[in-house]
Amino acid sequence: MDNPIDKYVATALRSYTVLAIVALLIGATVAAPFAAGVVSSEPDRIAVVSIDETITGATAQDTISRLRQLRTDGSVKAVVLRISSPGGSAAASEKLYLAVNRLADEKPVVTSVGQYAASGAYYTAVPSEEIYVTPASIVGHVGVIGTAPSDGLSAQSTTGADKAHRGMTRDQYFAALESMKRAFVGAVLNERGDRLNVSRATVAEASAYHGGRAIQTGYADEIGGLESAIAGAAEEAGLSNYQVDYYNPAQLASIASLLGAENGSVAGQTAPYTHRGVDSIHFLMIYGTPDGIDANTTAAREVTANA
Repeated sequence: MDNPIDKYVATALRSYTVLAIVALLIGATVAAPFAAGVVSSEPDRIAVVSIDETITGATAQDTISRLRQLRTDGSVKAVVLRISSPGGSAAASEKLYLAVNRLADEKPVVTSVGQYAASGAYYTAVPSEEIYVTPASIVGHVGVIGTAPSDGLSAQSTTGADKAHRGMTRDQYFAALESMKRAFVGAVLNERGDRLNVSRATVAEASAYHGGRAIQTGYADEIGGLESAIAGAAEEAGLSNYQVDYYNPAQLASIASLLGAENGSVAGQTAPYTHRGVDSIHFLMIYGTPDGIDANTTAAREVTANA
C-alpha cells in the first residue's frame, strides 16, 4: 500500500513545478518588451558633415566615404552639410554631387552655408532639401574654368598628333568645357526646380549671390545658421528627440593640391599654377579666377568667358 505522505510530497512537487514554469513564462513575456525597449533605446541621430576645404580628389573621397557610411547607418535619420568652400576640382565636385544626390534619395539632406558654397561646393549642395545661408554667405558661381598650356605644343618629337596636346586638341578642350558646364547648369535647374527665379541663361552666366539675393533668385531657401539647418533637418525627418553628431572627414586642404600637387610639388616650384613637372590640362569649379592663369593668353580669355 502506498504511503500517504509520499503521495502528498509527489503532488506538491508537481504543483511547484507547474507554478515555476508558469512564472518563467510570465517573466519572459514581461521581460521581452522591456529588453526590446532597451535594444531600441539608441537615439535617432542627425549627422553634421563639414566641407570646409578646397575640393580635391583626396578631400572629396574622404567625404564621400563618410556620406556612404551615414547613408547605410539606420540610426542616422538626416544629414546636414556644413559647407564653407570655394569649390575646387571639377571631377571631384561632380563626384561629391553624385554622392549627396544618392544620399538625398534615401534620407533628408539640408545644407548650412558659412562663408560660401560656391562653384563646385554649390554643386555639392544643390541636391539638398533646403539650403540655409547667412546674409553674408556667397552661393552660386555655376561654371567651369579650364587651365591649359598656351598653345598645346612642345619642342619634342611625338609618336602621335595628340601627344603634343596632352591627349586633347583645342576643339576637344572646349567641347569638354562646354559639356561640364551643361551638366552643372542642368543639375542646378533639375535640383532647384520651381524654386529658381532666374533663367537657364542667367544660371550659365556664373554669377554669385549673397544671402538675401540668393534667396530671391532661388539659389537658397532660408536665412539661418547651423542650428536652424539642424532644426530644419529634424523637421524633414519627423524627429522631436534626437542626437547631433559632427564629422569633418577631410583635412583642411590648400588650393596648392589642385593641379598635380596633391602629393607634393617639384622642388623649387610653387604649386599649382607654376608647377612645371607636367604642364597639363585641368578643369576647375572654383570661385573666381585662381592666381597663375595667364589672362593675356587667348586660351585663358576664352576659358574665363565660358566659366
